[in-house]
Amino acid sequence: MAVPLFSRPIRFIRRGEVVSVSNVPPSRTLLELLREDLACSGTKEGCGEGDCGACTVVLGEAAGGQVQYRAINSCIRLAHSVDGMALWTVEDLAQDGALHPAQQTMVNEHGSQCGFCTPGFVMSLFGMYQNHVCKGEPISRELAQEELSGNLCRCTGYRPILDAAQSMAALPPVKVDETALLRKLQLLRSEPGVTETAYLAPRTLAGLLQARADRPGAQLVAGCTDVGLWVTKMHQEFGQVIDVTKVEELRRIEHYPHHIAIGAAVTLADAYAALAKDRPQLHNFATRFAGLPVRNSGTLGGNVANGSPIGDSMPLLIALNANVVLMSVRGHREMPLEKLYTGYRQNVMAADEVLAWIKVPRPQPGEAMKVYKISKRYDDDISAVCLAINLQVQDGKVIAASIGAGGVAATPVRAVQTEAALTGKPWTQATVRQAMAALRAEFSPISDMRASAAYRSEVLGNLLQRYWLESQGLQQINLASFRLEEAA
Repeated sequence: MAVPLFSRPIRFIRRGEVVSVSNVPPSRTLLELLREDLACSGTKEGCGEGDCGACTVVLGEAAGGQVQYRAINSCIRLAHSVDGMALWTVEDLAQDGALHPAQQTMVNEHGSQCGFCTPGFVMSLFGMYQNHVCKGEPISRELAQEELSGNLCRCTGYRPILDAAQSMAALPPVKVDETALLRKLQLLRSEPGVTETAYLAPRTLAGLLQARADRPGAQLVAGCTDVGLWVTKMHQEFGQVIDVTKVEELRRIEHYPHHIAIGAAVTLADAYAALAKDRPQLHNFATRFAGLPVRNSGTLGGNVANGSPIGDSMPLLIALNANVVLMSVRGHREMPLEKLYTGYRQNVMAADEVLAWIKVPRPQPGEAMKVYKISKRYDDDISAVCLAINLQVQDGKVIAASIGAGGVAATPVRAVQTEAALTGKPWTQATVRQAMAALRAEFSPISDMRASAAYRSEVLGNLLQRYWLESQGLQQINLASFRLEEAA
């Protein structure tokens, strides 16, 4: 393969100035760019997979006349993806020798011990400061726990760090000059794009479809929360990359009377916020999808197109009867999400197609939707089993059932046999027992490091029992007592 020409420099705003870096390979990560090319060694390299948060930095983009701040993992983010954005690392926060509140509060609350994780925590705190403190919003303990869930500490412990998060607002305020920053971001944005380069980032849907048609062998990327691991763990390199995250049409969430349409480039954080707005009970599940830096970078379209059998979005979307829209220069087609997959990480998309939209129906009258995630850690962990159950019960009878499951087959799946065992039946414990047996028999999960096949099958039935118990008003359930007594 011929060595590509990296003709387009990466240009971003840092410390109020434009930074331009040329000849960057398309597979180079943002962390490599910072530490090796720009000598910003304050950003640490830990796990290399977006799990520990030591590499956290904050990105800023213009959105609706304001700057939108997102803490992200730089270790799995491709460097070219920050072109046209503002960037903050831990070296950028102190001004005139005075620590930023996100730093000073860690000192005051003794939130650092060995210090390796501290730069990542500080940057997540900086993101919280910009998104909440600067807007006059209080940081509750619950919010601090949610937004720091993607940062791991092995020695200090989390209590002083959570105290630090809640104490930032008491320190003298520090503000970013957003007026000047927005002006500079707009100047970067106004520059014409480059059509012949190793890293393509089309700005329109038409441009994306044409680029995909012309370069079917290019690696398609969004937030790189999975593809980034191919680089850091499998040492893959890409001759050419097409990035969908700059496409304006695919960054939108569109609201219609009967459904919402989520563009494939919408971040997981924004997509789950939209889903939880319609169905507030999804909030806790949404916050358990990795940590906030992953949700700030990864996209719903990327998670769906990836097709991992343990991807948490898909069981939920299947239970919500979501459709996907595939597009190419030849036209578009729409199908139920579960029909997208043909095997382990395989799908029906042609070489020139991209997944463009996920269409999610609005809640139906009488809908009772719940989704359960079983993992070894409560936060920032991959599911062993994920089960989403969406029933409509009327006059004591199940009139509709929609169930999605993850971690139990080669692809995310719909529990068709279990749906049939419930639909049209009285909503009673006897019906639930029969459906539990059907659910346990419907799939043949494998054993791996997360769980045994027997455990997964047992848990499937237990979660349906949990749904039944909660429907009867038992909200606080002992997780150790889910096993149903099968004897009559």
